[in-house]
Amino acid sequence: MRFRADPTQVRGSIAPVVTPFTADGELDETGLRNLVRWQLANGSHGISSGGSTGEPSAQTLAERKRSLEIVAAETADRVPFLPGTGSAKLDETLELTGHARDLGADIALVITPYYARPTQEALFTWYSTVAAEYPDLPIVVYNVPSRTAVSVDPATVARLRRAHDNIVGIKETTKDFEHFSHVLKACGRDFLMWSGIELLCLPLLAIGGVGFVSAVANLAPKAVADMYQAYVDGRVDEAIDLHYRLHPLVELVFTETNPSAVKAVLAERGLIASDHVRPPLIPLTDGGRTKIETLLAEGGDLIPS
Repeated sequence: MRFRADPTQVRGSIAPVVTPFTADGELDETGLRNLVRWQLANGSHGISSGGSTGEPSAQTLAERKRSLEIVAAETADRVPFLPGTGSAKLDETLELTGHARDLGADIALVITPYYARPTQEALFTWYSTVAAEYPDLPIVVYNVPSRTAVSVDPATVARLRRAHDNIVGIKETTKDFEHFSHVLKACGRDFLMWSGIELLCLPLLAIGGVGFVSAVANLAPKAVADMYQAYVDGRVDEAIDLHYRLHPLVELVFTETNPSAVKAVLAERGLIASDHVRPPLIPLTDGGRTKIETLLAEGGDLIPS
């Protein structure tokens, strides 16, 4: 939790690791440990778990808590740990957030409650409740309308920031790039913003973002981290080159519903034991496998051995 006191240190490529399961569908604790170690060895600037790529809605509360414990232990304060602790239910969100705090998490990523489609006033109340319950833990709003059917308006984010010192930033996963700018304008350019949209990761840095939580880092952690580092070091052409070289892997990630394709590649490379995804997802179809082989021929060189 050494980054908790100053969340402005949490920058760069925060890898949102998948949750590996055994072929029988059980939590693969060894596989999760190995993935975190592989991420750290390949230069990811931070680790996130329990976000959309981690299939949280298909896990029990106990499984989610156990995953947090494993990742916290493997991260071991070497890099920032930003677990996803949100749920569609407030009691679960509070329990998971409290567990993450006790494990030493640096920041909690709290997704907007899905399915219910709350109003902006309801979203303000939701986040205010979480922030007030854990005032010593930095909270980042996780805005992903494609999965939750609701978006947090810039004015609501700004209101939350004014009301709670520990609401320090937002993970924006919307393809509306104007929205990114409106949020930073409303909240102030010192408000922390990470992109969850792969092809907007690099552009966000140009308008004041601090990094990205990109699913493609599950496959190409070094390239994604290097893209950030090249940009902040002033090697802009190198960063742009990496942005375009990552395109085939970005397309691969979303060949079918994420993380099916990611798990297929990780299993094929021996980084996890099984490509199992839990219902309602299904493993990659034959057509999907054919497509990813083509994309791997284009961008597979960016996947570390």
